[in-house]
Amino acid sequence: MERAQRVIDQSAVDPTRVVGRVRLDLEARRKRRHVVRRLDGDDVLIDLAEVPALSDGDGLVLEGGRIVLIEAEPEALMEVTAADEPVRLRVAWHLGNRHQPVQFVGTTARLRRDHVIEAMLRGLGAEVRHLEAPFDPEPGAYGHHHTHRHAHADG
Repeated sequence: MERAQRVIDQSAVDPTRVVGRVRLDLEARRKRRHVVRRLDGDDVLIDLAEVPALSDGDGLVLEGGRIVLIEAEPEALMEVTAADEPVRLRVAWHLGNRHQPVQFVGTTARLRRDHVIEAMLRGLGAEVRHLEAPFDPEPGAYGHHHTHRHAHADG
């Protein structure tokens, strides 16, 4: 089994060094040490010094310099929109109060599907649409990964 001990940002990935891909949900993209299966069936041990914040397109650098690309696995999400500012503010406050991980896409907020949270959002006047998409929420004000670009080192 090959081992990856380093992550590179998608902007640093050399396509000629890519030897495979792994498709990971959010939890798997936040684990420091675990075995994952490449799409071609080979296993890779992710063995990083710190908890990563892997995103779609990033690369796991294998021993010898070859790269396995990360693909964010689509998850069951809710896309939330609000017709006016007061509803948007109430929605933001309630989601933050419940420490819900949220990804912002344009003027919408995406979060994992949860029937209780969905009922609350609809009760606040928000519109909720179901979708399947990769989930890459904001890291949070007190997280170790202040921005995606700072979470990775290429050296």
